[in-house]
Amino acid sequence: MNEKKRVLVVDDEPDFAAIVQGNLEKEGFDVEVAYNGVEGMEKVNANPPDAIVLDVMMPEMDGYKMCAALKGDDQLCEIPVILLTAVASHVTSTRYTHAEGMAMEADDYIAKPASAEDITKSLRRLLSLA
Repeated sequence: MNEKKRVLVVDDEPDFAAIVQGNLEKEGFDVEVAYNGVEGMEKVNANPPDAIVLDVMMPEMDGYKMCAALKGDDQLCEIPVILLTAVASHVTSTRYTHAEGMAMEADDYIAKPASAEDITKSLRRLLSLA
């Protein structure tokens, strides 16, 4: 990679966010972390990243709402968004659904537990770094 691509990881689980951050940094990405959608939007507005890895289930503003806000904003809609979620297609005990996630305008949708390799492959593809 000639120029480091900036990735914002938005996840309310600090341990998971740290693992994703560490793995992406090893792959040559410059990584910033936010712990909910509100903080994520603040960071995007202050300094838009090249891509966003976004958890679905978070407090304050969930990933679906943040993704919709990004894709509905003419200045931010081109930023690739990868949704990460533990919501499986058969889970009905949550207000989040797999179908709703698939209907989002996210650029990719990866089920948790997501491997570092899956996230990195998706980022490289979306950022044309493959």
